[in-house]
Amino acid sequence: MATSAPSTNRRGGPSAMPDDDQTLRELGYPRQLARRVNAFGNFAISATIINFISGVMTALSFAMISGGPRIMVFGWLGVGLLVLFVGAAMAEITSGFPTSAALYYWSAKLAKRHNAGWSWFTGWLNFIGQIGGTAATDFALANFAVALATLQWPSFNPDAKEILAIYGGILLVHALLNTYTVGLVALLNKISVAWLLVGGLVITFYLIVFPSHHNSTSFAFTHFVNGTGFKSGLYAGLIGLLFTSWTFTGFDASAHMSEETTRAAVSAPKGIVRSILFSWIAGLVLILALTYSMTDYDNEAKAGVPAAQIFVDALGLTTAKIFLLVICGAIFFCGLANMTSNSRQIFAFSRDGAIPGGQLWRSVSKRTHTPVKSVWFSAVGAFLLGVPSLWNSVAFQAIVSVNVIGLFGSYGVPIFLRLRRGEDFVPGPWNLGRWSRPVATVAVVWITLSSILFLLPQSSPITHKSFNYAPVALAVVLLIATVWWFVTARRTYRGPISYGTPEELAAMEQDL
Repeated sequence: MATSAPSTNRRGGPSAMPDDDQTLRELGYPRQLARRVNAFGNFAISATIINFISGVMTALSFAMISGGPRIMVFGWLGVGLLVLFVGAAMAEITSGFPTSAALYYWSAKLAKRHNAGWSWFTGWLNFIGQIGGTAATDFALANFAVALATLQWPSFNPDAKEILAIYGGILLVHALLNTYTVGLVALLNKISVAWLLVGGLVITFYLIVFPSHHNSTSFAFTHFVNGTGFKSGLYAGLIGLLFTSWTFTGFDASAHMSEETTRAAVSAPKGIVRSILFSWIAGLVLILALTYSMTDYDNEAKAGVPAAQIFVDALGLTTAKIFLLVICGAIFFCGLANMTSNSRQIFAFSRDGAIPGGQLWRSVSKRTHTPVKSVWFSAVGAFLLGVPSLWNSVAFQAIVSVNVIGLFGSYGVPIFLRLRRGEDFVPGPWNLGRWSRPVATVAVVWITLSSILFLLPQSSPITHKSFNYAPVALAVVLLIATVWWFVTARRTYRGPISYGTPEELAAMEQDL
């Protein structure tokens, strides 16, 4: 096996529609995963992970004190547009390199030198971001499930250990589904889009029609709240932009599913862009329905799950329970898709020798043609990230921040390298044409600014309980990756591995 050399695209230009398996062989990999995902299925997994219902509802408590309706509405519009730039820049690279390896592979191919180093750090940023995304989603589901159970049985009051057990049970269910019912998982990813769309429309319709009182348009669009403890309203508003950033993550799933997608060079990039557009529009409608329906703002903002209190105040207890069930369903689908994407990144990174025990994690089930052991790696890793919630819930929120910083950092590196590559970059069949470099430039600038925002203090006074541990957690991850790199990996990791010539790989697939 040979390590890959720095290069641009393998194919002759953007006009041809390449054969999926031949393209993968030209990238240096044999076909191991079953191509059972069509264009809609590819879009569905990213739309499910972005999950506008889950993102809006779980981050609502933060948004209501960090800017309020004004930042929720206009922040969603502005940040959503900037994320669309990020997605479009990623989509163009995906079209050129449609492989499950995705981001770290792109960095290796697009860097002019130090290819293995760029690839190593991109891969580890994406790895910790993916694990953190699985953890954050399923932990949010545990908390919403507790909120629903509390409404049904007021005496139910689980402690941290019991919530962790519920969280572990959710991870177990997602891992079992990804292990034994792969076809069902693909179907559920498609159903989830309908669940999101119909669920979002029903919630919006009820919030518009049935409350006896609605806020004024002025309140719904412009009311500003600074409950952060900081005197500066500008600072509070900037921090409030994270409400949107928390939601728009995980759309790299479309790229990670490339080796299981038909017509991947077009379907995967379209999946990225369409999932962001769908979530951006649908999420805005849901946010406006919420801001018009906040009847007791101060008490709702202080509630453990503000969405539940808003539903109770505006629609009554029974409807609130039903809508919490809808939200739990949306988050369940989100967590399931997260684990699917997470396992594909682990599979690909292991295949290239970047994870200890890689021979185990890169193995593929002969029955399902999916990386089952990587599924359980992601489940156990996510559970370990949830353990600190036993003694410090703020520490777990730092993991959520690292999830976003890790993912967007891994998005930004290959986009930056694509800019440095300049005209040497040969796009695939889906491309931005003359807008390629301007879009990529905006994407890199926004990723840099938003990452800084995630590292800043989010509430005052700053104590051991309110301190933003994200810089510490991120520093630890990067320190481990850096030490590991200089101690051993720089001599053993050479970037994505080429497993042979296209002809050799075609023969190898017969054995696989």
